[in-house]
Amino acid sequence: MQLQLTTWPEVEAYLTRSRGIIVPIGSTEQHGPNGLVGTDALCAEGIARGVGLAADALVAPTISVGMAVHHMRFPGTMTLRPSTLVMVIRDSVLSLAEHGFERILFLNGHGGNIATIEAAFYETYAALAAEGRTNVRCRLRNWWNNDSTPALSRELYGGAEGSHATPSEVAVTQYLFPDHVKRVPLDPPVAPSSHFYDAADFRRRFPDGRVGSNPGLATPEHGRRIYEGAVAGLAEVYRGFLAEP
Repeated sequence: MQLQLTTWPEVEAYLTRSRGIIVPIGSTEQHGPNGLVGTDALCAEGIARGVGLAADALVAPTISVGMAVHHMRFPGTMTLRPSTLVMVIRDSVLSLAEHGFERILFLNGHGGNIATIEAAFYETYAALAAEGRTNVRCRLRNWWNNDSTPALSRELYGGAEGSHATPSEVAVTQYLFPDHVKRVPLDPPVAPSSHFYDAADFRRRFPDGRVGSNPGLATPEHGRRIYEGAVAGLAEVYRGFLAEP
């Protein structure tokens, strides 16, 4: 159930039986030569919708621009400052809490968002506490942190999974958007991997945008398997979150 496709009476009725909601959050940033710029947001949104169906949960609109300043040397990338993203998350939660939502699961698709999301939770709790509200709980879960995805990625890609523009995330987008599969030569097949300092250093070390990965291995069928496993595992995570005292 997508919040954007409901009416306010439907949301009011939903709140009589559940106080939970899923908020997909991702990024709009380069994902190598064959990865869609929206990969992180598209994966989070698609999997969140699947979890919503599996767990009878409402799914909020996707926060699709995240903290991607380190990708800004690649055209198409958009970024928010961490402080801006904190306020977006804070205001989103406060809005939902105003209506009675108490368990808000952020389903994340971008590793660069993690520190900012966690900081935003504390900003939000402080704002709620100032109003005497201590019943709202926020939880962060990366979509790839579930019982099946890590093992499946190792099985399919081994050491070519890498850490950015990975074949697993590219495969999920290929499954969700089969009309937008990109096939391009990758040289070398597995990209180099190391640390980096800023956007210019990232572009220098990883000139095609990949980090340690070979997304050329991705297929829509792989994406289906990854998607289905993630949805099943994360539905259990969501149900467990709702059951917490």
